[in-house]
This record gives sequence, structure tokens and C-alpha cells, in this order.
Amino acid sequence: MRRFLRPGHDPVRERLKRDLFQFNKTVEHGFPHQPSALGYSPFLRLMAIGTRSGAIKLYGAPGVEFMGLHEENNTVMQIHFIPDQCQLVTLLDDNSLHLWSLKQHGGASELLEEHRFTLKGPPGSPPSATQVTAVLPHSSREVLYLGTESGNIFVVELPSFRVLEDRTITPEAVLQRIPEDNCNRRSCELVEALREHPRNPDQILIGYSRGLIVLWDLQNNKATHHFLGSQQLENLYWQRDGSKFISCHYDGSYTQWPVSSDNRQPEPLENTVPYGPFPCKAISKIYWQTTKNGLPYIIFQGGMPRASYGDRHSISVIHGSQQTAFDFTSRVIDFFIIFSSDPAAEFDDPSALVVLAEEELVVIDLKSAGWPAVHPPYLASLHCSAITCSHHVSNIPLKLWERIISAGSKQNIHYSSMPWPIDGGTNIAPDPPQRDLLLTGHEDGTVRFWDASGVCLHLLYKLSTVRVFLTDADPNDNMNTLGEDEWPPLRKVGTFDPYSDDPRLGIQKIYLCKYSGYLAVAGTAGQVLVMELNDEDAEHVVDHAEADLLQDQEGYRWKGHEKLKTRDGPVRFEAGFQPFVLVQCQPPAVVTSLALHSEWKLVAFGTSHGFGLFDHQQKRLVFVKCTLHPSDQLALEGPLSRVKSLKKSLRQSFRRIRRSRVSSRKRRGGSGNASEVQEANAKFDQDALQEMELAPVQRKIEARSAEDSFTGFVRTLYFADTFLRDSSRHCPSLWAGTNGGTIYAFCLRVPPAERRMDEPVRAEQAKEIQLMHRAPVVGILVLDGRSTPLPEPLEVAHDLSKSPDMQGSHQLLVVSEEQFKVFTLPKVSSKLKLKLTALEGCRVRKVTVANFGSCKTDDYSENDLAVLTNLGDIQIISLPFLKLQIRYPCIRKEDVSGIASCVFTKYGQGFYLISPSEFERFSLSTKWLVEPRCIVDVPEVTSNNHVHKSGTENAARKSSPGDCGEDERKSGRLMEHALLNDEKVLKEIQSTLEGGR
Repeated sequence: MRRFLRPGHDPVRERLKRDLFQFNKTVEHGFPHQPSALGYSPFLRLMAIGTRSGAIKLYGAPGVEFMGLHEENNTVMQIHFIPDQCQLVTLLDDNSLHLWSLKQHGGASELLEEHRFTLKGPPGSPPSATQVTAVLPHSSREVLYLGTESGNIFVVELPSFRVLEDRTITPEAVLQRIPEDNCNRRSCELVEALREHPRNPDQILIGYSRGLIVLWDLQNNKATHHFLGSQQLENLYWQRDGSKFISCHYDGSYTQWPVSSDNRQPEPLENTVPYGPFPCKAISKIYWQTTKNGLPYIIFQGGMPRASYGDRHSISVIHGSQQTAFDFTSRVIDFFIIFSSDPAAEFDDPSALVVLAEEELVVIDLKSAGWPAVHPPYLASLHCSAITCSHHVSNIPLKLWERIISAGSKQNIHYSSMPWPIDGGTNIAPDPPQRDLLLTGHEDGTVRFWDASGVCLHLLYKLSTVRVFLTDADPNDNMNTLGEDEWPPLRKVGTFDPYSDDPRLGIQKIYLCKYSGYLAVAGTAGQVLVMELNDEDAEHVVDHAEADLLQDQEGYRWKGHEKLKTRDGPVRFEAGFQPFVLVQCQPPAVVTSLALHSEWKLVAFGTSHGFGLFDHQQKRLVFVKCTLHPSDQLALEGPLSRVKSLKKSLRQSFRRIRRSRVSSRKRRGGSGNASEVQEANAKFDQDALQEMELAPVQRKIEARSAEDSFTGFVRTLYFADTFLRDSSRHCPSLWAGTNGGTIYAFCLRVPPAERRMDEPVRAEQAKEIQLMHRAPVVGILVLDGRSTPLPEPLEVAHDLSKSPDMQGSHQLLVVSEEQFKVFTLPKVSSKLKLKLTALEGCRVRKVTVANFGSCKTDDYSENDLAVLTNLGDIQIISLPFLKLQIRYPCIRKEDVSGIASCVFTKYGQGFYLISPSEFERFSLSTKWLVEPRCIVDVPEVTSNNHVHKSGTENAARKSSPGDCGEDERKSGRLMEHALLNDEKVLKEIQSTLEGGR
């Protein structure tokens, strides 16, 4: 029967693959890209954020998250929760309204879009007649009031979105009760605000843009009071007892208005311009919060003097003699106050100010002295400085974890200690099985340590490398210091700061050893810092060493940026990771690869010119190797050089084409004495030209820069204890792979521990392998006698891995952009290879070894290669036989930055940037899955109006159609097909149907 089976088809293996591999996009970490609207439910204690791409995200207690996506992908303009319900209404910029509900379905909760509606006017009416500008969900939970540009207020029934035409409030009806000498038809154009009376649901306050404010009686359908403001109206706010309301205006003023029981014409109690007397910007929103001590909190957005502070994004808080204008580094989208929601409470007693800015969420504690900020457990501003690289470390030992948290807590002493105030729902997800760290390097020279164990990406600790160098900014500068007499009393808040003092500070590579606590960080100007963890502040001198990667080369001149200047003498460092040695590469080019071996106390680094090895215990350079090719002049210009231009790159391209044609003609002429070097160069140029002509798709997808042509560019470095010289003795070794398809192998002699400080580490080149296809080498791996990847340094010493098999023969796996190739060691003879077809333009971008465990049994797991290609596909390839197991579409092929930012974990998960501020988390494993699971207890109103308690549960981000992001919508049908083929899902659907029947 075997000959009738398809080649390579093994039913047992197919079943095992289903137990090992499954692709899911699970959660988005970070801050929503381009937020546009904010909503809050005091009843549910949930916050909602809408974005310009049509996404809507709900957040409560840490771990409580829901997400939905409008099919239209239009900007979300407003979000309003229905009072005392688990429903909300969104208004988009196409004037459509959408009703969303959190409902239990099949044992899990989903944020579902129930209805959508667009308000339509009579035939021939202009669009402004029904353009919605204000939305008021009434406390009856039965209707919405919709104010429009035309001044009409339409009443819409919930949840059907049926327009109740007989209850429409027209400008004509409003003007009937107002004296003609006070206003005209234009006074009732554009409804700016609608507010329900806090004590009487039969009255609503209507604010028109031109300053007219009307108190409308819903029962009698008439205006009972009118208030005439002299300035353009921006917003309204009722005081808690309903005796007064506040209006804020375009000229930077706010006014208190009394509401009397009789029909006398009300006069304003007080008109205030907080930052007058000079012309001020508009106050766009205001709160007036009452307290037990009698002094109210007055909180408003804007109002700054136009001439001097018109460009500031501020929210001011006034409480008696205290006044602070919180100054944000990005535009304020909206804000709300968390205060007592008990209807029987006499006072508001505000506790927190929550501000959604364009680039971050800031929460201010109004209960504590000085009004400090609250450290957010989620919605972290990942891009407070642009992310330049990332590094994931799985299964952190508890001791290291606690030391990192301790160092971070010392940095957070200026934050408030109040509990997170947005605490709706209950997180019921199981505790993470292990402690994971995600390290992000940033443009400003900082490294941030994130707790990536669960659903919430939480900042643990921030490391800055700036103190080692001399820059224009003083690290002791405090932006928040205020003079006693400074006016307005501005105070910087938030962490978003996109401006870097020096682009050379940018972090390019990070390597953390979780067992020893050593950390290596490399940057844009060739700087390599080796650090160790210290639990106390310390002051010490950072040792310096230079690595001249061009020492044996003549005629080269570096045209790029200079190296960073270092501080002389001792430098004071905070508790945490503290640098003790700096290796400066010369030329100071971007560090392109980095490896750290904490057991041997060695660090290896590579640039576009070569690579070097440094002994950080003896603090001496072991060796350097120049990989620069004579034709690699571009490698000497540097990424920050202004020399390169379009004209120059075109000229170089034509020269290469001309050289290749001339050399090919010479070869056809049969000149047997032609130089071998000339012939090889010509062939290489011709191959490159053919590749460019035959694979236009590949060129289009990659948008390759000149940097990709560097043959000496060091792409990967790898330490291994293996057989390099002969099969009887193994030794430490260093492997390096370049952009030109060359692999260098060096034998290392590391003295034993007792003589480690007395004898130098010695290195000798043992191998140099040139791949025939000359594709860039992106990964190197040595497999032991059991065909298992060699363990990490110190992993065996900590009893977390078996000792490698040194009896059987070792194998070398080289991953280039175009193929995977296995060689035997020590002879380096080709044994096996897997080609990726060049016709598809498929090239390897990222590769790592991942451990996949079976979801059916704890006894089985295997190591495979997780590979990301330039088409955005993820492929899982078996070890050591290099068989393709499965392929998943993950990232859009046009999303070059997303592909470049992808990082895999050791256990089959991954992260990539879907925007500058958000990581998408995905899982390739059936066993390791991090996703939200939460319950929100809400009163659910059934059809017979009986209220009962129910639990809603969120099991994964399976919300509305297309809920998982832009690239997931296109693969929705594939996911649906996969779900329908899943036995668990089918059984669950069947049980749900039977239960409903």
C-alpha cells in the first residue's frame, strides 16, 4: 500500500502536526495607532477608545480587553455608552451610527455590532440637515437624541434605530418660546452639546454653536428657559444637583448659569477667563466637580493665551488655590473624570483625571498631594521614542525577575500609588506559565524591559545608555520643575518624547543572558556596551577599548558620522544594569550583529566592515577581522551620511551594468589569460543584473536599499562548542556570516577558570566557507550528535537543558536568504539542503529555533525552525531533515517595517509592529497561547424588561467581522475554514444549538 500514498504523506505525522502547530493572532500590545475618540462607562468601569482606522477597543481591569472593527474602516468620531447597560454607540465620520453589545455566546463573550444606521433627511435636503454633531443616550435606555448641523434634534429608538419623527425638536419649535429681539433663525444652527438634567430626566439642555442655550421640557415639548451667551459655545456641563450648569466658550472663558424654578430670564452668575486678559484659545470641554470641603474642582481643556502658549496641548485643574496646567507632548483627543457614580451621593469627589492624547494615555491622581501621574498597567506608549530593535527572552529565572522589578520600582517613586481606577470586569485567564521579557531598543539610547508574560505588556524597567556619552542634553535636566511665580503653571506629563538628542545614540542590537545577568547593547555609532546588574546606585569609571576593523586595509576613508564622545572620569549610574566596558568600533558604523557568551565572558560584534571578539573579563580585544570587499565603497558612507544621492546611486548602477557587459564580451572573446578575480566579479555583477530583470516582484516587495549590496556586511554571529579541526576534539568557536554568503569560523582557546585572568583568550581562523549562490547568511546553527541545537550558555549548568551529545558527529546548519543547507562537521561537506524558490521572490527575513509541545500530551515536544519570509509568510521547517511542515500567512507583504520588526520567542510565539506604537502578538503553537479571557457582570435587560445578572466572558479577540487588524481581515475566510475543520469548535457549536433548541 505504501506505493499508493503520495510521496512525503504520512498520516501519523499529519495528526501530530495538528497537535503541535496552530496559527492565531491573539492580542495587540501597546497604544492604539491614531486614536480619535474616547468613552467611559461609570457603571461598567470600562473605557473605550476608537481609532481613525475604525477599530474600537474596550479596557477595564488589567487583562480585561475587547476589540471590534467597523467594516467601513472610517474614523470613529464619538463613543457613548448606554447608561447602565453593556452597550455603546459609535459615530463615524461618514455620519453612520453603530450599536455594539458585549454578549455571551457559546460560553464566551464577544463585542458584537448589532445594528448600524445612517440618519437620512427628506429628498433634496443638504447633507448638513442630518450631519450628526452631538449624541445623547437618554437614561431611559430607550432613545438617542441626535443634534445636527441644521439645528434639528432627532430622536432615535434603541435598539432598532427607528427615527421617532413626531418627537423631533426643530429650530422653529425652539424659537417659538424665545423673544425675537434676543435671537433669530441662525441662533439655532449647529447643535454643539446635549446634556440630560442630572435630577430630572424629562429635561435636556441644548447648546447651539452661536451661544444660545435652551432647557427643553421633553414631556411638554417646549423650552422652559433660555440662556444667551455672548461667545461661540464649545461645551456644557451640569453640576451634580442640577441647580447650575457651566458653559465654556471659544474665547477661553467659562460661565456659570443658575437654573431657577420660575420662568425669569437667567443671568450668568460668573464669567471667568482663567488665563486672561489677553486673547486665549477655546476651552473645548469642562467639568465642575463638587467636594465635601466645599472647594470645587474645575477641570478644562485648552484656554491658554494664544500668543505665547497657543501651541500647547493642555488640561488645567483648579482646586482652591491650587492650579496646574498639565502640558502634553501630543494633541489631546479627549478626557474624562472618574468620580462617585452613586446617584445618592451628595458630592462628586473626583479621584482621577484620564486623558487620551494622540500618542499616549495619561492618568492623574487627584486624591494625592501634587496630583501625580498613575503608572498604567496597559496601553503603554511603546513609541515614546521610536523603536529601533527588539529582543525576547523566555522563562526568566525568578531571582533576575525580582532584581529587574526592584530596579524599576526605584525609578517609579514619582508615580502615584493609587490602584488603577479603570477596573471593570474580571480577568479569569490562567496565570502565565512562565516569566517572559520583551526588550525594546529606542532611538534615544534607551532600552525598555517589558513584562510580556500575559495579555498586558507592562513596563518593568527603563535603562538609559546616555550617561556614558557627552550629549547636548544634561541627563539631570528636569522638565517638570516650575518656578513659583511662573504663569501659566504648566507641568509636563506623559512619557512620549519623539525627539532624540543625537541619532547616534540609537540602540540597534540587544543580547541578555538570563542566567548571569550580563547584558550587551550595541548602537548606531559603533558603540558596544557590556553591562551587569547592580542592585544599588554606583559610581565608577567605564573602561574603553577600540576595535579598528580596517587595520590592514589601505585607501579607505570613512565618510559617515563620527563616534560619540565619552565622559571622562567616574559616572554615576542608577540601580539596575550598569555598563562596565565600552567597545568602540572604528569606523563607527551601525552594529549589525551581536553575540554574548557569558560562560566564556566573551562578546562578539559585527558591522558592515567586519567583526571582532572582546574578552570582557580581562577587558581586552581578542581579534578583529575585516570583511570589506574592494568594491564595497558604499559601506564607508554610513547610514547618516548626506553624500548618497539618487544621481550617485544611478551612476553606480549604470557602471555595474557596463562592467558586466564588457567583462562578458571579453569572456566570449576567449581570452584564456583573463584574471580570475575580474571574471568572478563580472559574473557576480551579471548574476545580480539577471536577478533584477527576472524577479521584478521580489524587487518590488523588498524595496532594497544600497545597503543590501554590501558583501562584507556581517549579518549573524554565533558561539558554539563543537568539532572544528578534527572529529576527536571539540573546542569553543565563533562563527560569522556575511551579506556576501561567506561564513568564517574561528577556533577559540579559553583558559580554564583558575587561569582565566592570567592567560589571554586566543583565536585562530579555522574555516572560510563561500556559498555558491552568494546569498546573505541570516542564521547559523550547530546540531549535536542527537541532531539537537546546542544549548544556550549556562543552560546546562542551571539544569535547564541536557548536556549536548559530544559522541556523535555534529552538523552545521547555514540559513541564507535563499536556502537552508546542512554540512557535516568538521569536514564541512554538504549533506542536505532545502531551496526556497526564487521565482516566488521568497527570501528568508527572520529565523529562529522554536520548541513546540503537543497539546495532547506533555511527554512530546520537538525543535523546529520558525521562518519569516519577505512575503510575510511564516514557515515551520523540521530539524534536522529540513522538511516544510506548514505555512501561514501572517504579515502583509507590503508591510516592510512589520516584517523587519518581527521577533520570535523560544516557544513558538512572536511579535511584530502593526504601527509605530503597537505590537501584534501571534502564536504558532497549540500549547503556548496568550489571549484575553475575562468576565464582566452586567444587568441585562430582556424583552420582558426583567433585569437579571449575567456574566460575559472574552475568550479570544473574536469580536466583530474583521476584529483582529488590517492584515487579518483578508485571511478571515481561511481562519473561518480552519475553525470549521476544528473538532472542538464543531462540538461547541453543536452543543450551543442543542441548548438553544
